[in-house]
Amino acid sequence: MSNDENLRRFSSLALLNFCIGFFGLQFAWQMRIILSGPLTESLGASPLLYGIIWLAGPVTGIVVQPIIGALSDNTFTKFGRRIPYLFFGALFGALGLILLPKSEAISNLFGQNHPEWLALFIAAIFIWIVDACVNAAQGPYRALIPDNIAKSQHAIANSYLSFAIGLGSVVAAGTAPFLKWAFNYQMSVAAQFTMAGVAFILGMLWTCITFRENVPSKEVMIEKKLEAKKQVSKPFVENVKEFLNASPEVGKICLVQFFTWIGIMCLLIFFTQYVVHILYLVPNTADLAPNIVEVFQDQQIKAQNFASICFAFFNLICFIIAIPIAKMAETRGNKRVHAGALFLMAVAFLLMTLMPNNVTVFAAMGLAGIGWASTLSLPFAMLSKYIKEGTEGSAMGIFNIFISAPQVLVCTLLAWFINLSTFKMGDFTNNHWDYAFLAGAVMLIIAVMITLTVKEDEDE
Repeated sequence: MSNDENLRRFSSLALLNFCIGFFGLQFAWQMRIILSGPLTESLGASPLLYGIIWLAGPVTGIVVQPIIGALSDNTFTKFGRRIPYLFFGALFGALGLILLPKSEAISNLFGQNHPEWLALFIAAIFIWIVDACVNAAQGPYRALIPDNIAKSQHAIANSYLSFAIGLGSVVAAGTAPFLKWAFNYQMSVAAQFTMAGVAFILGMLWTCITFRENVPSKEVMIEKKLEAKKQVSKPFVENVKEFLNASPEVGKICLVQFFTWIGIMCLLIFFTQYVVHILYLVPNTADLAPNIVEVFQDQQIKAQNFASICFAFFNLICFIIAIPIAKMAETRGNKRVHAGALFLMAVAFLLMTLMPNNVTVFAAMGLAGIGWASTLSLPFAMLSKYIKEGTEGSAMGIFNIFISAPQVLVCTLLAWFINLSTFKMGDFTNNHWDYAFLAGAVMLIIAVMITLTVKEDEDE
């Protein structure tokens, strides 16, 4: 029996307060996205090695989110069901972010004769820790919506999370370029990662303190515990089958996510490297001598700042459009709005492939931000009507597989292809990072076509 009638409707102010922790989470994740490429390349990572290190996100998403989701369904403490996972995920994630840029210094503790690859290996470990912690916090955070907010507000609540994601990313990406522009002060990579760690723990701590999870009656609590234990005791494959068999539309929504996230990860993983190496023509520095790398240092810093500005604009559009896109979906239907937004993102990717210049790329990132805002809210709104009560965390964890699994393809096959696709720049070698956007555009078009086949209430 549904207890949705017992869930209160949230005011706009309450929804804003609800998403502060997600602001911190996304702040941390945005810094990880922007800076991990240049950081690992400076430690000797090739495009393929960079892709393999990026496997941290999808692998921990596939493994961590379903497990944490199922555990949080079966967690009943005086602090809440989901709150403990939010707090500890942020705590260890923040530590990982702060230590990540210190990887080379940590490797030097093993002596002057340590292997050359040790610093890169340590950095990879910290990246995996950060990604695992982000995933451990993200799934239970999403599950707070069906747990505590009336079903009629699920779309708008997810859109507020998109709003927080956009704002967090704008602030994270824009801080270093702003300080350089306004005060001619260039933040170091270490300072930016420290800033991200502090934002992560403070934002999540605020949510843990101020948000009160819905506490059901003792009878309902016992019923939920029994249901959750049954869910945890089931084989994982059985849980997945039950999730997919809820409706034929669930499978379609999962496929939409699968192809969408292949496209989106082409942007998130490779954009900074694309700007550095294609727009600013910095050669592949992984195998160059330190004195040669120094020649391109100023150009690389300019490229990283421009990439940050583009990510800030990308997320600013997400921030601006998040709430209006939910309102539009309420009147025109989730699938139509989502298909249109994904199509605009595909167009943006084609522009970056065919017209690689600063003006076009900046404008294209704004266009792609519309698709990003939609992806962060509308698929979850479409799915929420099919989630069985008491299994919200498990369902979000399984749904995340269709976000994480396609990323493995990007981190391996596409990274391998880019690694092989080289071209000469005078005496130097570079890689075709722009190929990522052509592949991403194709995947997004497939996602658009599948989205249009999803049946919603008005179709039925």
